[in-house]
Amino acid sequence: MQAQMTGVEVAGQNLANVNTTGYSRQRVDIQTSPDVTTGIGPEGTGANAASIQQIVNTLLNTQVQSQQSTSGYWNGQQSALQSAQNALDEFLNGSASTSSTTSATSDSSTGLASQLSGLFSAFSAVATSPTSTTARQALIGQAQTLATTFNNVSTQLGNLKTSLNSSLNDNLNSANKLLSGIATLNQQISAAEFSGGTANDLRDAREQDLENLSQLTNITTSTETNGSVDVSIGGQALVTGYKVADTLQTYDAGGGQMLVQTATGGQALTLTGGSMQGTIDARDGTLATLQKNVNTLAGTLISQVNGIHNGGYSLTGSTGANFFNGTDAATITVNAALAGNPNLIQTSGSATASGDNTVALQLAKLGSATQNALGNQTFNDNYDATVAALGDSLSTANTQVANQTAVTQMLSTQRSSVSGVNVDEEMTNLMAFQRAYEASAKLVSTVDTLMGDTLAMKT
Repeated sequence: MQAQMTGVEVAGQNLANVNTTGYSRQRVDIQTSPDVTTGIGPEGTGANAASIQQIVNTLLNTQVQSQQSTSGYWNGQQSALQSAQNALDEFLNGSASTSSTTSATSDSSTGLASQLSGLFSAFSAVATSPTSTTARQALIGQAQTLATTFNNVSTQLGNLKTSLNSSLNDNLNSANKLLSGIATLNQQISAAEFSGGTANDLRDAREQDLENLSQLTNITTSTETNGSVDVSIGGQALVTGYKVADTLQTYDAGGGQMLVQTATGGQALTLTGGSMQGTIDARDGTLATLQKNVNTLAGTLISQVNGIHNGGYSLTGSTGANFFNGTDAATITVNAALAGNPNLIQTSGSATASGDNTVALQLAKLGSATQNALGNQTFNDNYDATVAALGDSLSTANTQVANQTAVTQMLSTQRSSVSGVNVDEEMTNLMAFQRAYEASAKLVSTVDTLMGDTLAMKT
């Protein structure tokens, strides 16, 4: 009866946790009790509940951990690149699909692509009407808008880098908490299993911690004879038995490039997966290149426009003034003197011919001229290529996230078929144990009646 009651309790436990994340179904192992030797041969003594087993597939758990690490990596990349897209304020064709053809479009009137075209159109308008105050004011307005857009892009990309560093620190804190939790669970599991049996619920909790840690970074695990799991990251042992051997922290590798090392040993770690490495790779790869290209674009625009503008003459006959100040996207501004008096814009090739448009035409043609500093591309073509590279990276990340979601779902389904709770199966088991218990109770009642009759016969 006790064995069947244990079966009922285990079935009830499974049913109660049918919707519990990470729960692995359990099964009672009922074995025949030792026989008793009698004059007519061995006589059975019933059955005992030998153990309560946890139904798990270690290989599937390992595969899930590995895929969680890969999924975390691409999710980290995707999040960072989407933020960069917002910083550019450009629509990226194909960025939300698997398409590899990606470019900046004119969908965003506030993006750099539109503002660059607007600048050279404004120079062309001044070339058409060299003495027009309206055309000159429009040129100043367009140039200021472009400079502000460059400034905003630079600021947002800088803020994004700071945000990614903050996200990396948050992930490290989460990883350290999980490492501590795993060490604590190791101790609890070992203590619970010291006298026999398996600490099933504690093992489920530890598996969840391991999978959550895998989402943050790729881990290597090994199981000790006492049931503890040792955890290594980047070749460094961080959990050994009941002890957290070391923790993680960030360090500045130079220029605000925050990387990961062990807190006590100061050992730099080479991570190979997880959201932390995805964030680092996006920050130091695609986003660093993006920021460099935007600065190069702004710097080239400043030098080329100033190089032509400096040799021209204004409506007042002045010359030698810069059109733009600054050196990159963060510092580019329109010359304040020109902004205060558009007549000082130097669009003439002669100090005495105020209606001459020679320099204005050169500035207008600059928009279609290839630049050595930009890989022999025009300003707009170079920016389109920069945005396209970001779009391709984002498209790849989106595709990989979708693929990993499908793989993880497939593995989860396979694991669920092994370890998940099947309500119909548990209800069948529950009924079987109930009937067996009732039969055992009937047996006890029958034996009790027989014993009573026997005793009555004696009296």
